[in-house]
Amino acid sequence: MSDKEAFTEHDWRRLLTSLGEDPNRPGLHETPARVTKAWKHWTSGYNQDPVEVLKAFEDGAEQYNELIVVRGIPVYSHCEHHLAPFFGKATVGYLPNGKIVGLSKLTRLVDIFSKRLQVQERMTMQIANALMEVLEPKAVGVVVKCRHMCMESRGIRTQGEETITSCMLGELQPNLALRTEFLALARD
Repeated sequence: MSDKEAFTEHDWRRLLTSLGEDPNRPGLHETPARVTKAWKHWTSGYNQDPVEVLKAFEDGAEQYNELIVVRGIPVYSHCEHHLAPFFGKATVGYLPNGKIVGLSKLTRLVDIFSKRLQVQERMTMQIANALMEVLEPKAVGVVVKCRHMCMESRGIRTQGEETITSCMLGELQPNLALRTEFLALARD
């Protein structure tokens, strides 16, 4: 993005003014700089490559042939429709086929895709597809459960509702027993 296209502190000051606020008052004076920094963090997933995160390693554990599941992975994202936050937890699992990754890499994978403007459905598929493409496991399952501030704070204003999305790839699609096992492990 060129400097002419970049959203700057000046733009945040203009937003505050357009809302009827005085960006020079003490409580808001540093807000444009803070918001600029916050949005760089909230969208830092665009600058990260999932392939780099998911480098497989070999230490003997690659012979493991049962499901590997990490649950309770924090999700903090922003919807692309309103720029409103959505947040919750993800469960990511896979059935290895000779390649494994460190468990923290699954958390990092979720973080990469959640730090982009998103819709929950696409984010769920992106996480699953990246894991499937890089590790080439026998199966991948992803379940994401989030609350959406665009629903809770405006529009229908329903507090506490959770949206649950899932993506099942490989053997999790046709194998009902494996799918049932994954979903049981994913359940809180």
